[in-house]
Amino acid sequence: MESNAVLLESKSSPINLLNEMHQLRLLGHLCDVTVSVEYQGVRAEFVAHKAVLAATSKFFKEVFLNEKGMDGPRTNVFLNEVQVADFASFLEFVYTAKVEVEEDRVQRMLEIAEKLKCLDLSETCFQLKKQMLESVLLELQNFSESQNSEEESTTQPSILLESKAAAVAEADQADCPLDPPDSPVDRLSNGMSPEMPATKSKEKM
Repeated sequence: MESNAVLLESKSSPINLLNEMHQLRLLGHLCDVTVSVEYQGVRAEFVAHKAVLAATSKFFKEVFLNEKGMDGPRTNVFLNEVQVADFASFLEFVYTAKVEVEEDRVQRMLEIAEKLKCLDLSETCFQLKKQMLESVLLELQNFSESQNSEEESTTQPSILLESKAAAVAEADQADCPLDPPDSPVDRLSNGMSPEMPATKSKEKM
């Protein structure tokens, strides 16, 4: 009787494999390639493993698969126009799947990823740049909203002052009639004609 097949899968094996390869590289064990990097007179050499570089970078894969023959115990690869710090970060990423860089170096890491045809690093840089852009846009939106709220708070008191001034003016008009009490209109309303005061003054004279 045949038994059912079961899957044996380790979640930690890929991480352990990367960590072990990283330790071997740091100690210089089993390294079979030396990468020389030079940029504006600054030069450095890095030892690594062909298999790791070929698996993570199409550039190195093409170099190693097309090499005629080894010119010694190690293959030498020369890279110009690549900064030492950037290639060191690139190596750390391909061996550990993570690396910490300054924000202003993210664009340079994207450029080296494209130059070395490292898809994982390119995607990681794109995602990080997208997050950085979204955070900047969010900050700008919050800033504009705070500016608008400040403008509204400054305009509201002036509106209140204008409404108060209008109310005071209406109250003054209600207390003080437009025509003075001795006006002809008032005299007409009291039943007196406009000529009456003039005749009285003549009689007195």
